[in-house]
Amino acid sequence: MGRTKEFDPDATLQLALELFWRKGYEATSMQDLVEHLGINRGSIYATYGSKHELYLRALDRYCENEGAAALEHLNRPGPALPAVRAFLRAFAAESLADQDRKGCLVTNTAVELLPHDTKAERRIGTALHEVESAITGALIRAKAQGELAEGAEVRAQARFLVTFIQGLRVIGKTGDARRLDDAVEQALRVLG
Repeated sequence: MGRTKEFDPDATLQLALELFWRKGYEATSMQDLVEHLGINRGSIYATYGSKHELYLRALDRYCENEGAAALEHLNRPGPALPAVRAFLRAFAAESLADQDRKGCLVTNTAVELLPHDTKAERRIGTALHEVESAITGALIRAKAQGELAEGAEVRAQARFLVTFIQGLRVIGKTGDARRLDDAVEQALRVLG
């Protein structure tokens, strides 16, 4: 008869996510995971597979959570352009509120593991595409509601904003509020 798990795999995955987010993939050793998660190596391997598989599962969790937050901001009823503006401002505010200056796990993963990790690359591509689609949808609504100029190229604007928000997370690591505020205001001018 197999032993019953003495830990909550879901809660433990969240702990792994937090550690990887704070330290990065390469800087997090298996011993770090053992100590932070409070479980032995065998349990980590039996439950999650390799360190890399655990990282990818943690990245998936992060993308699910962040994607849901983006959709919540961008799919609010009413005028769409103010929702996009609020989303950008919230992104900058979150960057500044992060006392650990972790940045965005998607961005951190892209910088640390791409282009050599194809599994991570697929996840990053999916995450960026989902945010782009959500922003595109909001901008299409804004255009239909007359909030954007008739000739606005919403797909190109959405791609610009996705690239911009990833940069916000990088610059957010500096803690320079003025720089972020100025950048957000400039990006908002692009939207009209």
